[in-house]
Amino acid sequence: MNDYYKDLGVSRDAKPEDIKRAYHRMARKLHPDVNADDEAEDRFKRISQAYDVLSDPEKRRAFDSGADPFGGAANSFGQGFSFSDVMDAFFGQAAGGAARGPRSRQSRGQDALIRLDIDMSEAVFGVERELTIDTAVACGTCHGEGSQPGTGTRTCDVCAGRGEIRQVQRSFLGQVMTSRPCSACQGYGVVISDPCFECSGEGRVRNRRNLTIRVPAGVDTGTRIQLSGSGEVGPGAGPAGDLYVEINVIAHEAYQRRGDDLHCSVELPMTAAALGATIKLDTFDGMKDLVIKPGTQPGDVITLKSLGVTHLRGTGRGDLLVHATIQTPTKLTGAQEDVLRQLAVLRGEERPEGHLTPASQGLFGKLRDAFLGK
Repeated sequence: MNDYYKDLGVSRDAKPEDIKRAYHRMARKLHPDVNADDEAEDRFKRISQAYDVLSDPEKRRAFDSGADPFGGAANSFGQGFSFSDVMDAFFGQAAGGAARGPRSRQSRGQDALIRLDIDMSEAVFGVERELTIDTAVACGTCHGEGSQPGTGTRTCDVCAGRGEIRQVQRSFLGQVMTSRPCSACQGYGVVISDPCFECSGEGRVRNRRNLTIRVPAGVDTGTRIQLSGSGEVGPGAGPAGDLYVEINVIAHEAYQRRGDDLHCSVELPMTAAALGATIKLDTFDGMKDLVIKPGTQPGDVITLKSLGVTHLRGTGRGDLLVHATIQTPTKLTGAQEDVLRQLAVLRGEERPEGHLTPASQGLFGKLRDAFLGK
């Protein structure tokens, strides 16, 4: 029995892609069209048979176990035999009803996924970004043909352009015809004699290109934007896949997003909380007046309508919710302390007494209700 691994010059644990590369490398040197030596023709036949066995998982498994990859029975129908082969033998076509033939060199390209970081303000209003991506594009030298300009392809001599090799096998049903992809042309039916130097016969190359993407207002981390036909070009300059842009919104130092609402906190002097005031608040829409009502308590929430995130689906915007925190002075001058003591006397708070407050009415209850939207 031939040593197919030795014929291809690969190890017994070689991966399928290594076997494929080894065969292509040797076939370019030994093919009868490029090497007229009789010994080269014999070697070409041997490596073709070796590739036929080692590229087929069932045949390779049989060969590794010491069995004949073309004759040993692996199941009730024999090695390499399937129900579709029976259909081929009786009806002359595949079991699915479609006639077999050479497959196209063109196939759809893979989808691509990239990540785009944006600021929260860009998520609120949307933004237009310029992206630079590395992807597969059609080869500019051969324009997807895979061959050197002016050379083209030729019909495969092994399968006569059918893209498959048919064999007659004997089984308990009698003589049965089976077919398999041609190992010389990989099932294409044609052979590239002079592969393009730029793309090595694949019809596409890696390249860097720029594209402009419009990020709609209202996106959030995890949102994916689909750009149809902007992914990788397929082999043979086949149709391009899609490009998916996954959004990541960078956390803001002051604002937090919950749904389409924005939340922030402001520190108020004790006097402003007691007497009321109007302060300027820096929002994504510019400086806005924030009205502090007299008697504002820690944890109170002031709502500014329609200053939140734009709704991704629909119209309008969420709200901006401002959580009040009260600053208690830690250092007082003598005059300030006197004034506060006088105020305590006026309010009857010289000897204050603490009272337990129900959880739903305290600071933590207000914060909980604000976060839960109550």
